Amino acid sequence: MKKILFWVIAMLFIISPVGILVLQSFTSPGSWTEFSLYGWRGLFETTRLLEATGTSLTIGFFVTVINIAVGMSAGKALALYTFHGKTAVDTLFVMPLLVPILAITFGVHIAMIRIGLADTGLGVILIHLVPTVPYSIRIFRNGYVSLGRRMQEQAETLGASAGRTFFDIELPLLKPSVQSVIFLTFVISLSQYVITSIIGGGTVVTLAMVYFPFLDSADTTLIAAFSIWFAVLPLLFYITAGAVFRLLPYRRKSGRRELF
Repeated sequence: MKKILFWVIAMLFIISPVGILVLQSFTSPGSWTEFSLYGWRGLFETTRLLEATGTSLTIGFFVTVINIAVGMSAGKALALYTFHGKTAVDTLFVMPLLVPILAITFGVHIAMIRIGLADTGLGVILIHLVPTVPYSIRIFRNGYVSLGRRMQEQAETLGASAGRTFFDIELPLLKPSVQSVIFLTFVISLSQYVITSIIGGGTVVTLAMVYFPFLDSADTTLIAAFSIWFAVLPLLFYITAGAVFRLLPYRRKSGRRELF
């Protein structure tokens, strides 16, 4: 019964909307039966589409890498170590989610103008860390809480270095956390419109800045094609990241069971 209920809900709220969107992108405006590539032709004729896509991928990549590095470090410290002010630090990491992002952005914008980071890609990358890093820290903290210290202590007792312990024990067991951070971080970064416009000053054009103005259009076919393009990017990024993970040196020798 539960399995049937799951598929009914998935069909109603996931599969059907996506199917309708795909169907609409391949039909003529105002028609559900006449096949047409009008929406996709209009999409690729959009000014700066490929440039904005490349910029979004580049920014999303660096934001994701920084999130993994910062999230792992801070999450491990909060989960496995005890120090004075731990509660305050934990609360401080959550503050960007409690304070309106625009209030933070305007304050940061003034500082970036003074140090020359306004209207630059680096400035946009830094501001995208504000709404993403708190989630990454929380995810990795939960991952390290589940992992605990026993396996790391056993590896240290056997003489394993910190790097060997990380690649052979921590990283394989934190795979679900890493996957969650990659997907969530990229989706949040990709969808940032207002803060990118403020910090980028119109010089740094991302896909969100090209996409959101189309929402005022009555051309549903073009919007459907653009929506699919916008949704496919996180999936491709996630799949590519998964392929890269398989190249990392945390597999056992051939003939033995793989950790990851």
